[in-house]
Amino acid sequence: MNTKLIAAACGAFLTVAVLAGCSTPSGGARQVPGADDGGGSSSATSSTHNAADVAFAMNMVMHHQQAIEMSDMLLAKQGVDPRVAELASKIKDAQGPEIDTMNSWLSGWGQSSDMSGMHHGDGMMSQADMTALQNATGAEAGSLFLTQMVEHHEGAIDMAKAEVQNGRNPDAVALAHRIVTDQTAEIATMQSMLAGG
Repeated sequence: MNTKLIAAACGAFLTVAVLAGCSTPSGGARQVPGADDGGGSSSATSSTHNAADVAFAMNMVMHHQQAIEMSDMLLAKQGVDPRVAELASKIKDAQGPEIDTMNSWLSGWGQSSDMSGMHHGDGMMSQADMTALQNATGAEAGSLFLTQMVEHHEGAIDMAKAEVQNGRNPDAVALAHRIVTDQTAEIATMQSMLAGG
């Protein structure tokens, strides 16, 4: 009899423990999405970070924002090669959600996402570059966009490789790996377009 009671009590305890383990408290790590598809963040994952992770997220948010601005400029123009316009849309669709993810990390890490005064290196376009793209038309705009975006992507890849080498947060490192892979492929596509392929 006592054995049955002990077994029942143990079963009830295990059920409570399992249910407690499945719940996510408010403010928990699952509010900070993982960079990899289908990979949720654990508490340790979201809280484990270093200065390289913070710098990567801050700089890449700014970098992505400029890429979206460049894409918007191109997409507002007439007479652009449809393949270039399609690529610009693809860049926007990929980088918008990545900005949201990185801003959520920065918020979770207690970091401001204010980018004012930060260095504009790593493939960032100057104001003169942006003005040239804004003023370009038709096929010329498409060609200039591709040339600028190759340089922009190369800068992002350098930043991502530095994060892979120096970062500590698993989600940030995973996103960096993905940026290297995706943007390397896009560079090849853009170079082919520029060569008339």
